[in-house]
Amino acid sequence: MFRSRRAGLVRRLWRQRCVAAGPEDGPGALKPAAHALFKKLKDEELELLVQAVESQGAWESGCVWVPRGEPRGAKQALPPQVLLCRLYRWPDLRQPHELKPLYSCAGGRGCCGDAAALCCNPHHFSRLAEPETPPPPYSKASCGPSWLDEPQRPSTQLLEFSYNGGHWCDTSISWSTVKDSYWCKLAYWEHRTRVGRLYAVHEASVNIFCDLPRGNGFCLGQLPAAHRSRAVRRVRGKIGRGLLLSREPGGVWAYNRSEHPIFVSSPTLGPPGARGLTVLKVLPGYSAKVFDYERAGGAGARWLPGEGPCDPHSIRISFAKGWGPCYSRQFITSCPCWLEVLLNRPH
Repeated sequence: MFRSRRAGLVRRLWRQRCVAAGPEDGPGALKPAAHALFKKLKDEELELLVQAVESQGAWESGCVWVPRGEPRGAKQALPPQVLLCRLYRWPDLRQPHELKPLYSCAGGRGCCGDAAALCCNPHHFSRLAEPETPPPPYSKASCGPSWLDEPQRPSTQLLEFSYNGGHWCDTSISWSTVKDSYWCKLAYWEHRTRVGRLYAVHEASVNIFCDLPRGNGFCLGQLPAAHRSRAVRRVRGKIGRGLLLSREPGGVWAYNRSEHPIFVSSPTLGPPGARGLTVLKVLPGYSAKVFDYERAGGAGARWLPGEGPCDPHSIRISFAKGWGPCYSRQFITSCPCWLEVLLNRPH
C-alpha cells in the first residue's frame, strides 16, 4: 500500500475516536499508543479496522489481527483490544475482563491459525452486563407454582405457547420431529399479538433487527401487521440494529446492538432457588448470558400470574421497554414489541 494511502486511513481512524469526559483521560492521551498499534497492522488489517469503525459495527467485518506481545507505547500498558474499544466505543473501559468477544469473532473462539496473534476489532467485543452495573439491572416478578395439572414430559416435548383469541394454547412439537435441525425458534410479539411465523435458527448465532445494513437473520422490519398502535410504531423505530443471539458452550448469550436498552427474562437469570423471574436490563453495547442449560435442567412449565404458562426453556426479550414491579408495565404482554425465544433442548 502506498504510504499516502496508509496515512489517509490512519487519519480517518483518528477522526472516528470517541470524545472522553476529561482531557487527562481523553483520546489524545491514547494517541501515541494508538499510532504505534496502527503501525503494527498489516495493510488489509488497517482497511478492515477502518470499515468496522466507520460503520460503527453495522457491517459485518472480519477479525483485525495484531501480533501478541508487541510494544504498546512508552506510557501505555493497555492490551490492543482494550485500547481500541476505549478509543472507539467506551472511554471509561479499564480492564480486559470487562469485555467479552462476540461468538462471531474467530479470535474469541480460539480459531486463529496463529496463536501469536489476537483480534483487536473493537466491534468484535461487547461489555459484560453484571448485576452491579448501574442503573439497577433487574426487578423481580413473583411467579406462581409449577404447572401441576398436566403430566410433564421434558425429555419428549418442546413446549411452545401462543396466545390466540384470548386464550393461551400449547403448540408443543414432538421431540422426534425436531431432532437437531435447529437450536431455537423465534416468535415476535406486539403486546398480546404474535406477528409473523416462527423463525427457526440453525446457525450458532442470529441477528434480530429492524434496520441493519447488509444484515442477515430475522428482520422484524419485514413483518407486516395491520393497525399498529402508535406505541408499537414508536418502539419499532428504536429496534434498529437489534440484538445478536448466540448459542455458546453452556448457554445462550444476547448482545445488544441497538441504541436503546433491551430487557431480558428467563428462568435461569435469577439467583439459585429464587421463585421469581428476573428481568435484566442490558444496555447498548453490552451482552449477558441469558440462559444457562445446566441450571435449567428438566424443570417443568411454570404459571406466570396475568400471563399464563411459561416455558422453562424459553427467553423473553422486550425492546426498549421494561416490565415488572419497578415499571408501569407489570407483564411482558403489556410491552409494545417483544421477542420469545423457544429453545430446543440439547441432548
